[in-house]
Amino acid sequence: MRFALVTDAWHPQVNGVVRSLSTMVEIGRAKNHEVLVIQPQDYPTFPLPSYPEIRLATTPWKMMNILREFSPDAVHIATEGSLGIFARIWLSHLRIPFTTSYHTRFPEYVQERLPIPLSWGYSFLKWFHGAAERVMVPTPTMGRLLNQHRVHQKTVIWNRGVNHELFRPRPQEDSYGPRPYWLCTGRVAVEKNIEAFLRLDLPGTKIIVGDGPARESMQRKYSEAVWLGYKFGEELAKLYADSDVFVFPS
Repeated sequence: MRFALVTDAWHPQVNGVVRSLSTMVEIGRAKNHEVLVIQPQDYPTFPLPSYPEIRLATTPWKMMNILREFSPDAVHIATEGSLGIFARIWLSHLRIPFTTSYHTRFPEYVQERLPIPLSWGYSFLKWFHGAAERVMVPTPTMGRLLNQHRVHQKTVIWNRGVNHELFRPRPQEDSYGPRPYWLCTGRVAVEKNIEAFLRLDLPGTKIIVGDGPARESMQRKYSEAVWLGYKFGEELAKLYADSDVFVFPS
């Protein structure tokens, strides 16, 4: 199968969307599928205001010749950035079917940063995803949210799975202070609601793994927590095994 993935989220970004898409590409290629990734590093880019780690392509129309030459059997648009928007417009114009995925509560994310009504965000989502054959969502809750806002009625659960060889029980070590260890991993940004966790009066030690635009200010404000930045592979797996509680406040 010849499969094309269009995504504005790709390496060197570090986040759950990139991790999920990378795993999908790795598994697809391991099963001898031809996978083409259309991603920002192949184009001139500019940084997203207030979030310089995310860069958006300035010439997304250049993907047209690449997709024509590749002639995919299936196209998946993973994100609502400049590459995703252009792919959606172009494929719809040519009446080429495609799927999309919805990873993040986009309208709420935007509203945290800009004075834009939620209704505008959901109107954009309805336009963007409405032309897709199916919308892949990570959880039933996210699917119900899109149905509730009439974004799309044909959602499909896309389970992520866990690598049990890497993430497994291991002997615990008391490396970061008194227990219990409360582990929170992910992008350190206002929309992730990490501060709600940091404000809690809890026994033991709070451990934050990840980075992002809000890390510097939060680390100054909550210096009693252990801030480890990005961790990958064995280091990350060991942190999960060492911890007593996993916290996901987003």
